[in-house]
Amino acid sequence: MAAARGKGFIQRRASDYEEACFQLAGARVDWLWIPITIGAALFQNVRTALQKHLTGRLSTYGATFTRFVYGLPLAFGYVLLLNQGFGLHIPQTDLVFLCWVVLGGVCQILATGALLACFKQRNFAVGTALSKSEVVQAAIFALVFLGERVTALGIAAIALGTVGVMLIAVEKGQLGVKGLIAGLKGRAALLGLASGALFAISSVAFRGAALQTGHESFLMAAGWTLLASILLQTLLLGVWLHRREPGELGRVFANWRIAGLVGVTGVLGSACWFTAMTIQQVAYVRTLGMIELVFTFLVSTLVFHERHSARETLGILLLIGGILLVLNR
Repeated sequence: MAAARGKGFIQRRASDYEEACFQLAGARVDWLWIPITIGAALFQNVRTALQKHLTGRLSTYGATFTRFVYGLPLAFGYVLLLNQGFGLHIPQTDLVFLCWVVLGGVCQILATGALLACFKQRNFAVGTALSKSEVVQAAIFALVFLGERVTALGIAAIALGTVGVMLIAVEKGQLGVKGLIAGLKGRAALLGLASGALFAISSVAFRGAALQTGHESFLMAAGWTLLASILLQTLLLGVWLHRREPGELGRVFANWRIAGLVGVTGVLGSACWFTAMTIQQVAYVRTLGMIELVFTFLVSTLVFHERHSARETLGILLLIGGILLVLNR
């Protein structure tokens, strides 16, 4: 009974945010989540590129920690701006909100660990491809936890986009069809699926946390959730590094120039993801977010004149088809 009431509240709150976006500033802007999601994908791309510069200087988890510890002041400043500059009150934080944040924060860290472990496997391409099932799993978990249903057109869009991304991932790993089938029973496949599931749960949990605030502004709801999650992840990963990788925290702060940029772009991307997922279902946001691969494909083709195989081109076309279906949902 309590779970049913909770789902009902979440659904009503989601409708309230969607209506707020539709009528923002007196005009219909039901497309608002689209540019926000594209911005999130672009910031994520830049953050990933910056983190590659830290390779050799920091460990994998040390580089991951930079996005949290250096992003925390910016997340705090964003919430302060919304509160003091725009007069939006700080949301009330209850136990349910904290549970959502803990679930999302821990799952995101574990998902990263599972994906990194997958990269060390022989058939890492299989695991990477299966990790892209995050969008499909997000739709399932959103239905289970939040009672949110995806339309038939939305299901088709998610399916097309997911298959397209999987084809691209397998192509980059130079894995044939036989190798893909053989690898489905391996450890890499399990790690890939686990990574996708954990990333999906974290996204759904963050949306649940934002909606749980009951705040009238989707900006403050998303910002407050972002601040709480980054604070939690900074503490958890900071303690882990201190105990498991002595000296790594010192190296994180010694490389503050690049690490600081990682934190800034990371928190800007997260702010966009959280805001988009507050006003739109996670599955749709994540499907559109895969447009990052389209941008990469276009740059490599038009700027660097790189050639692509038929399988990778097919993957991009399927991904574009999925994105177009989401936009016309």
